[in-house]
Amino acid sequence: MGSAACETERDVLKSLVFKESAALESLKIGGYDFNNGLDLTGLLNSLVSTGFQATNLGEAMEVVNQMISWRLADEEVAVDGSEETDRAFRESVKCKIFLGFTSNLISSGVRETIRFLVQHRMVDVLVTTAGGIEEDFIKCLAPTFKGDFSLGGTFLRSRGWNRIGNLLVPNDNYCKFGDWIMPILDKMLEEQINEKAHWTPSKVIARLGKEINNESSYLYWASKNGIPVFCPAITDGSIGDMLYLHSLRNPGHIIDLVQDVKAMDEEAVHASPRKTGVLILGGGVPKHHICNANMLRNGADYAVFINTAQEFDGSDSGARPDEAVSWGKIKGTAKTAKVHCDATIAFPLLVAGTFAKKINKAAAQANGIKA
Repeated sequence: MGSAACETERDVLKSLVFKESAALESLKIGGYDFNNGLDLTGLLNSLVSTGFQATNLGEAMEVVNQMISWRLADEEVAVDGSEETDRAFRESVKCKIFLGFTSNLISSGVRETIRFLVQHRMVDVLVTTAGGIEEDFIKCLAPTFKGDFSLGGTFLRSRGWNRIGNLLVPNDNYCKFGDWIMPILDKMLEEQINEKAHWTPSKVIARLGKEINNESSYLYWASKNGIPVFCPAITDGSIGDMLYLHSLRNPGHIIDLVQDVKAMDEEAVHASPRKTGVLILGGGVPKHHICNANMLRNGADYAVFINTAQEFDGSDSGARPDEAVSWGKIKGTAKTAKVHCDATIAFPLLVAGTFAKKINKAAAQANGIKA
């Protein structure tokens, strides 16, 4: 076969295998260069161009920073005159941020990250599960320890140690929790009977947060700063056990769930003219409770999900933001991101590149330091 024929054959194969590329207008992929030193800000900024879930995390940071920076002043004033036009007022109106998380994250060291956000009033509404309440108080009374995922259940049971993944919680911790909470439940029941106190899960949580009087507790700071904490499944944990045991000895304590549903939904319904943003770690009750409340205002304006769940089984835990759009839980125009990652890895990094960055910048400026 002649050289001309070979070249023609190569050209044909090339055209079949390598279709001519259309022009690409997108972010160029590249990671952080450690020759530039250990620069946390540079590393965090590079995530969006790194690819895979690093890019998703980088995009989540961008969405959260938009939540943080939004002001009503960024929006055009309604032509019908229904909105306040004062510039200073409009600059003061911020996005209402809902933070949801599952109990395992309070068992982990993410508790300290959540406490930081609540302490500095960076979030407006919290939703968690029963363990997300009790584990916060328990850690004020006794520590949780590092274990191993492979430790056998029978061995641990014989030692009186409970395993949460690769964490260990001694039975003694729950005994200390019981000793602490029972007298408070006695007081609350007395107030219900004698002072007509009307207890809801969020009011119980606020009271316990005040009683713990410990600055390591995120619930202490929530109570101090007036940030509501909702837990619709408050009986699904050690708190439920304590309420049961308390009722055997001193019956009659009533906790009104209906009033908390109303209070939670109204946090979203009455948010206007504010935008709302949802930041949810894990799935289950906290994820759905926040999204469902925002459905009643025709959807959140910003949404970030961080979890390892997938959507193939139809669970809400694994559902991507676009599924929530179909329900009206997130606006079709919303800025959204889902990070498929363990929140113990992703969330501290996200906070470092968003909330903590803002707080540190403000502190530096207050001290006359260029940030």
